[in-house]
Amino acid sequence: MKKISRKYTAAAAVIATMMLAQPAYADGDIKCDSGPTKDWKSIKKLKKKAWMEGWELLKTQVEGDCYEVYARTDSGQAIEAFFHPVTLKKLVVFRRGTEIYRAPGFKG
Repeated sequence: MKKISRKYTAAAAVIATMMLAQPAYADGDIKCDSGPTKDWKSIKKLKKKAWMEGWELLKTQVEGDCYEVYARTDSGQAIEAFFHPVTLKKLVVFRRGTEIYRAPGFKG
């Protein structure tokens, strides 16, 4: 009886771990080809642009050669978005590790 209990306990632990694991975001794959940082627009302008999207900003940062924004949409969904630092064009948006938007023609 104890052997069966241990097997079920181990299986339950594996399932719980799999359910709690979050999908990896694809930020390591995004390339903006943005050139020298002296040509980049300010983070302040990026924050205003994200706010105009109706997003509640959680975090903004530089990721590689892109601007990265963590935010909540007006419906409360957590997203991760990448913007071109020179044009502030929205390039790609992820929700829970799934791409939900990609700018037309953006290969990054």
